[in-house]
Amino acid sequence: MSGLPNLLGFGIPRLTIREGNDIERVVAHRPLRRVLSFLGYEIDDVCNDPIVKNQVVGYYKLYCEVQRVCEATDLERQWNPTGAIK
Repeated sequence: MSGLPNLLGFGIPRLTIREGNDIERVVAHRPLRRVLSFLGYEIDDVCNDPIVKNQVVGYYKLYCEVQRVCEATDLERQWNPTGAIK
């Protein structure tokens, strides 16, 4: 009867401990730095020049839109790999 509370989900939740030497890699995405390096500007240029600021904002918005479209396309391929229309 001692296993009944855990069976019904009323017990104390326990974290599972992973054994081994699993390496977890984290990729840091820095879109503003990518846009600045693409345009050849530094952050000081953006702060001091309103024309450069508007140009960087435009490219940043374009970057975000392209990322959204790529993610949507990847999700559509996951759900419909053959491309068949129902």
